Amino acid sequence: MRFAWLASGSRGNAALVEADGCCVMIDCGLGLKAARSRLAQLGRAPEDIEAIFVTHEHADHIGGVARLAARHGIRVLATAGTARGFRLTPPPRLELINAHEPLALGPFEVTPVPVPHDAREPCQFLFGDGAVKLGIVTDLGRVTPHVVASLQGCDALALECNHDAGMLARGPYPEALKRRVGGDLGHLSNAQAAELLAQLDIARLRHLVALHLSDHNNRPLLAQRALATVLDCPPEEIAVARQHHGLDWRSL
Repeated sequence: MRFAWLASGSRGNAALVEADGCCVMIDCGLGLKAARSRLAQLGRAPEDIEAIFVTHEHADHIGGVARLAARHGIRVLATAGTARGFRLTPPPRLELINAHEPLALGPFEVTPVPVPHDAREPCQFLFGDGAVKLGIVTDLGRVTPHVVASLQGCDALALECNHDAGMLARGPYPEALKRRVGGDLGHLSNAQAAELLAQLDIARLRHLVALHLSDHNNRPLLAQRALATVLDCPPEEIAVARQHHGLDWRSL
């Protein structure tokens, strides 16, 4: 199995996971031209994508899904709540999934992980191929026991490190937005991500990626330091998926 990010941040998110020739996308908050360009940089094209899994209906995650899927005949899998976010233009091959039941797609066993976020029915995803497991968790305001239980024993883990709490408090956002971002239905801070990591069995962990960093309220090194403290490793060993450059393929 291998994985990569086309983009990660408040201006658009998209990731790829691939195993045994089957490539799936998680979210697409990019326009059609940008999505094609970022795919090409990773050696992939829309025609290579078997399905798009959608985490929730916010524009930076769902904004480009319908157009990309309709143009290239790609299956789209989303919870019923998330699917309502397509409004008047749902993808032609939209399929509803249960946020509480695993499903099989090609070589993957995909396990949805419901998370607390200010969306209709948000979930994140685990991808397993029978040998290794990748956990992706972003866009959640707090860590729940179910999230902790779901992420145990991952071989690769991608965690939201949206903001530094001090930078958010001092930053330019209006007070209402600060409360939303830092609230229980908002986004994880660096410290919260580190607290989550500290509760996990990481004996098998080979890759750790920081996701969804805020341009205004975080810095890559702050996120890396927070996670590296838990792993007792140099900060540069923590990968960061970026808004403009994504993250190149990582193999398991």
